[in-house]
Amino acid sequence: MNENVLQKLKILTESAKYDVSCSSSGTVRRGKAGMVGNAVGGIGICHSFADDGRCISLLKVMLTNYCIYDCAYCINRRSNDIPRATLSVSELVELTMEFYRRNYIEGLFLSSGVVRNPDYTMERLVRVAKDLRTIHRFNGYIHLKSIPGASQELVHEAGLYADRLSVNIEIPKEENLKRLAPEKDHQSVFAPMHYIQQGVLENREERNKFRHAPRFAPAGQSTQMIVGATPETDKDILFLSSALYKRATMRRVYYSGYIAVNTYDKRLPALKQPPLVRENRLYQADWLLRFYQFKVEEIVDDAYPNLDLEVDPKLAWALRHPEQFPVDINKADYELLLRVPGIGVKSARLIVASRRFSRLGMYELKKIGIVMKKARYFITCNELPIRTVHELTPQGVRLLLTSKKTKSEDERQLQLVFEEP
Repeated sequence: MNENVLQKLKILTESAKYDVSCSSSGTVRRGKAGMVGNAVGGIGICHSFADDGRCISLLKVMLTNYCIYDCAYCINRRSNDIPRATLSVSELVELTMEFYRRNYIEGLFLSSGVVRNPDYTMERLVRVAKDLRTIHRFNGYIHLKSIPGASQELVHEAGLYADRLSVNIEIPKEENLKRLAPEKDHQSVFAPMHYIQQGVLENREERNKFRHAPRFAPAGQSTQMIVGATPETDKDILFLSSALYKRATMRRVYYSGYIAVNTYDKRLPALKQPPLVRENRLYQADWLLRFYQFKVEEIVDDAYPNLDLEVDPKLAWALRHPEQFPVDINKADYELLLRVPGIGVKSARLIVASRRFSRLGMYELKKIGIVMKKARYFITCNELPIRTVHELTPQGVRLLLTSKKTKSEDERQLQLVFEEP
């Protein structure tokens, strides 16, 4: 590996770090004779932790950081004076195989700036994946970024070699996208999304008929939205996410707190740091939509268009709906248990399974893993005190859960709350 390639790699991995839509593949593909590596479910997160707790990584790199577009929010925009580099297809394939053989990585996350036109760029991305699979017999995880505006034929070919495909929406509302990136529109993004969905669904039908038919993007697709660069509310963002999740092949929507990389552009807000708390709240709300059976209008609406930055979305919902509580742990159904702050999906299942054998009290709930600091105000069971959200009032519970004062100070604050008319 020569110095020229290493210098290119340094530039292109630095340029790729702002794309956060990189996660577990969800693909299971065991090692085979004559193939190199495997892709096992639960692995594939770039510089993060897998479901089993292991820290793992992908080679997260761009094919090139040259770009014909001049998007205001992008570090690789055409008008920026930054170091530029381009890896050839053979150089990137060789890098991936060398890193994999040395156990540096467990797969590849590949994106690119757009050069010449979308089809030209997409064709080169596909060639990387195709060469890895067919020439080098690479059997590990591959995540390709589909280029907005690329043809259906190229997107379909990419799905034959990649585990996951993704197309970034970037800005939730098209009018704001056009203001910051005049050369882009949502149609160019949603078209390849539709191609991917169509390819996956057609492949499922084909595999029902022919067991050994090649799989198409087995880990589905993902997308990313930038949070804080434009004035969309959390309601705007989550309603779009909810609509995307109704598509059978959409696995993840990622939220990236806006980072001011182009401070000279007056169309962008002047932020000293990314809105990380808001980003975190959006991910929590996203989990409520995907795993906790919440509807988007229950989390955000016209009265509450933005998520509460002080408490998590489920706790905020519970404080707005005290009439739903307290919940009897020993009688409530699974769906209602999921609504209780401090009770997760796994905990709710354990509660339902355990109470068939005996009534549950505080000790059993702690052993199950419930966050009693939150849950105690919204549930009843054998040993729990009767001071619930009704006795303490939602304002009092919020004060207890958000205050960093001592216990005596909290009690004095609660006394003031109770004395209010």
